[in-house]
Amino acid sequence: MSDMRFIIIGIVLMFVGFLILGVFGHNYQNATLESSELGTCYEYSDNMPPVEINCSFKIFDQMVFFGIVIGFIVAGISALVKGVKGDWDSKVKPEDMVGPSRNQNDDSEDKDK
Repeated sequence: MSDMRFIIIGIVLMFVGFLILGVFGHNYQNATLESSELGTCYEYSDNMPPVEINCSFKIFDQMVFFGIVIGFIVAGISALVKGVKGDWDSKVKPEDMVGPSRNQNDDSEDKDK
């Protein structure tokens, strides 16, 4: 049997990771290209000309961003694996079982007699 809570959490975490990568990833993808091809990195803004900055700061920001995204995706994958391998629902003690053949109200009926 599977543990649906972990499967849902895993799907949500993976979705959030890919969503963050898709929405905010374009801001962080040019740091490596600028440092390797041009040798200098620039900070771009809408109302000012580009400002030259240290490439290591821009690459560090890029690594932190991708580390967070990879963290979400790995957490989602591990939650999915835990959910698929989950067997918590098959480890129910016999006295806690409820169903057509095991009714917890049997004790109350015996006390009334």
